[in-house]
Amino acid sequence: EMLDRILAIGRHEHGLFYNRINPQTGEHVGDLTDNWGYDLNGFYTVYLIDKTEAYGQAVRNALGNLHQHYSDYKWEGGGADGYADSIEGGINLYNREPIRSAEDWLDYSTKLMWKIQKPDGVIEGWHGDGNFARTTIMYCLWKTKGLTINPWRDDVILGAVQDGDALKITISAKREWKGKIIFDSPRHQTIMKMPLDWPRINQFPEWFTAKSNKSFAVHDLTYNSKKIYTGNQLQQGLPINLERGSERHLLVQTSANSVEP
Repeated sequence: EMLDRILAIGRHEHGLFYNRINPQTGEHVGDLTDNWGYDLNGFYTVYLIDKTEAYGQAVRNALGNLHQHYSDYKWEGGGADGYADSIEGGINLYNREPIRSAEDWLDYSTKLMWKIQKPDGVIEGWHGDGNFARTTIMYCLWKTKGLTINPWRDDVILGAVQDGDALKITISAKREWKGKIIFDSPRHQTIMKMPLDWPRINQFPEWFTAKSNKSFAVHDLTYNSKKIYTGNQLQQGLPINLERGSERHLLVQTSANSVEP
């Protein structure tokens, strides 16, 4: 009843939530909240559990309206914390409902947020700067599909896109680099010990995960080679050597040798 009442009176026509509502009268006060995505986490979690279609549609409706109507909206008056909260909620829900126009909104809004950072690196000089940092990390992990490198170096450029079950990776370096590409695990299981990857505030969403019980074929398209790795091996890191100014292209696919539990 609470969720249904919120959907009935708490939303703007584009599916985002107001800052405050009176649940008895239906009156709303203030602008739209930058925490709309956090609120929709709750709706989507219930949708995952009992498949109430109205709750899944509430998420799709909000995501589908962002780019057209809210690309230049000043969340919380245009401060970094407002942008960060709104973008974080958007990334979290886009992970579950990959609506194309929402992707454009996330790219555009993140650039607006980054413009707030001062030349000395300080954002606004208060503890909310950590929110800016966390949201930036979330955004970057989306662009690598959860992959990281070790050791990190600022001239090493890594990006990945997922095409069905396949992951396409590009990595380059201005100087010679020897290291590993670290793959993500299904952390809701491996760390949280939960059967469901439910959307939650401040989480780093899972994108491409190397499950321990699966095997993966790694095609090095640059050198025309192929090797099979286990999920555990990819979680420990895929060894990569880059020559100065070089770029490598990899294609990772689930192997037919994978064993289901």
